[in-house]
Amino acid sequence: MPALIRPPHFYMLLHDTAKLLRYLAGTRNLELGKVVHAHLIVSNQYSGDHVLEINSLINLYSKCAELKSAHQVFDKMHIRNVVSWSALLAGHFQNGMDFQVLRLFKSMVSQDFDLCQPNEYIFATVISSCSNVGYLSSGRQCHGYVLKSGLVFHQYVKNALVRLYSMLSDVVGAMEVLVSVPGSDTCTYNLILSGLVENNYLNEALDIVRIMSSEHLVWNKATYISSFGLCARLKHLILGQQIHNRLLKSDVEFDVFVCTSIIDMYGKCKDISSARKVFDRSRYRNVVSWTAMLSAYSQHGFFEESLKLFCSMQSNEIAPNESTFSVMLNASAGLSSLGYGYSLHALAEKKGFKGHKNVGNSLINMYSKTGDIEAANKIFSSMTNRDIITWNTLICGYAHHGLGNKSLALFQEMLKTDEKPSHVTFLGVLTACGHSGNVELGFHFFHELMKQKGVEPGLEHYTCIVGLLSKEGRLNEAKDFMLSMQVKWDAIAWRTLLNACNIHRNYTLGTEIGNIILNLDPNDVGSYTLLSNIYAKANKWGRVTEIRESMKKKKIKKEPGLSWLEIKNQTHVFVSDDNGHPEYVAIHEKLKELFGKIKSLGYVPSISNVLHDVEDEQKEDNVGYHSEKLAVAYAILRTHKDAPICIIKNLRICDDCHVTMKLISKVTNRVISVRDANRFHCFRDGSCSCGDYW
Repeated sequence: MPALIRPPHFYMLLHDTAKLLRYLAGTRNLELGKVVHAHLIVSNQYSGDHVLEINSLINLYSKCAELKSAHQVFDKMHIRNVVSWSALLAGHFQNGMDFQVLRLFKSMVSQDFDLCQPNEYIFATVISSCSNVGYLSSGRQCHGYVLKSGLVFHQYVKNALVRLYSMLSDVVGAMEVLVSVPGSDTCTYNLILSGLVENNYLNEALDIVRIMSSEHLVWNKATYISSFGLCARLKHLILGQQIHNRLLKSDVEFDVFVCTSIIDMYGKCKDISSARKVFDRSRYRNVVSWTAMLSAYSQHGFFEESLKLFCSMQSNEIAPNESTFSVMLNASAGLSSLGYGYSLHALAEKKGFKGHKNVGNSLINMYSKTGDIEAANKIFSSMTNRDIITWNTLICGYAHHGLGNKSLALFQEMLKTDEKPSHVTFLGVLTACGHSGNVELGFHFFHELMKQKGVEPGLEHYTCIVGLLSKEGRLNEAKDFMLSMQVKWDAIAWRTLLNACNIHRNYTLGTEIGNIILNLDPNDVGSYTLLSNIYAKANKWGRVTEIRESMKKKKIKKEPGLSWLEIKNQTHVFVSDDNGHPEYVAIHEKLKELFGKIKSLGYVPSISNVLHDVEDEQKEDNVGYHSEKLAVAYAILRTHKDAPICIIKNLRICDDCHVTMKLISKVTNRVISVRDANRFHCFRDGSCSCGDYW
């Protein structure tokens, strides 16, 4: 047997059994260790007088993960010393049996405390086990003993204490140990740095990095990984690049963990090209590094690149994990690609990730944002393990679909659980109050329930209140609310009121609000567009021309209207007045046919926003071929008569297209969903879920 071949220096070690057993423990040579154990028994050296040899046997069996044998040897000892206990405790700790470590320590203290007082090695082991199992109070008791006994001044005891407090979120305790006990090495600083980053004490973590640099400590892999994590959370690209340069000059190996932390750092700092370079140049990749790169793309809106890379990941036979599926489902949501979402859902179930909470949350988000809110509700109902993100995603999903009452009902159901609402919950709830027209309930949530639940209102919550009042036509109240609150309002909040002025045709107030916005942000294209529409509806064509000339001078261009939809896993994109689609002739013919049908229901093109010096017939053409109209015509041409139609639009849907979609849904008996820049519109039998307010 290879295990029985005599190792080098065997004859030299043969006369010192303890040294031989230590050598065998170091080389994990269990078979030869058993031979030595047998030799001790037959040579009558397995007795109380040979504590050194028996301790070495316990150490051997512990290192070789033969804890049952180690226990048997330990239990037969008539005389034990602190090394006996230390060897057995270390064996259980090294094999992940932390609870057993604590039980053994209690036995030691109760049985042999006078004869075997715990030393620094035992306390380092026990404190580390307390960290692993989350026993902060037991760890503090150990801390008290090592302080009294002076064992705290041993480096590994200090490090174990820093690790305890850092892992269990008592960062103040960790810092106290760092400052009060002299002598810190790289390991000490790594532990405190990791704890500070994990618990979001980012400025303090930055100070630790500076100290490590100024004291010329040797950085290792753990230092770099924590430092890159810090840069990622701070989104501090320059610091990240400096640390990367330091790493390149060092002897630290670029393993998969280091490379993944660099990819994540560059991704969080929006330097996607650098993240991809590191990814492409890394020799070793695992599912974590692939997911980090996918996440870097997805976080910053590069959804198509994320999906392409995922295909490459599959061709490289890297099995995705729950985090991968979560990232990819969110990318599908970003693209509003229901086809990709279905495929990923099926693959996640096939791979066994159906019950994972993060995957479930991402599925709810994906179905909500791709228009299938009922599928989102089914996922929610099937989840047995929910968190605040689960509830928030569906509450906000219902709100964005205009289903205010369903959103509020779900919120009431959530309040009956132990889940505590967050600021995101109240954003969804206040939006739902706006859609359901429940102003008083909205104010109750804003003034009373948020305070009761300990949620501090932010700018977005205040903006929801402005929207709530605006939808009900209480425009002056909304304006007074904004002026009375000590809030630094942004252009989005004022634009909410401006949009309401446009819908409720309060052109005087609209002009006043528009000027406020342009003083805040002179380049806000959305406000220019709304002001132009307000002046056009009021027949103030001179002011319309002024606004458009001002936009030209400032080189502000309105984003072109785009709409897209998926048919048989293929995405079709349409631009207003587009003749580039291969089937544009058929699309235009279908639109003419649809216009003929809806005109019989009283449809008159809304041309009030089109410049006055254009002929009426030309004005009708200008609004008649908006991108969403082209998209719906193509969908009717190429999909089954009972299939729902889902269209995504990059801008807010215009008045004329909104009326057109309502009437087309009636004459074709089709359900048409349009997700514009603000919300979902579900057109069914001549009406819209938004109640004609968006």
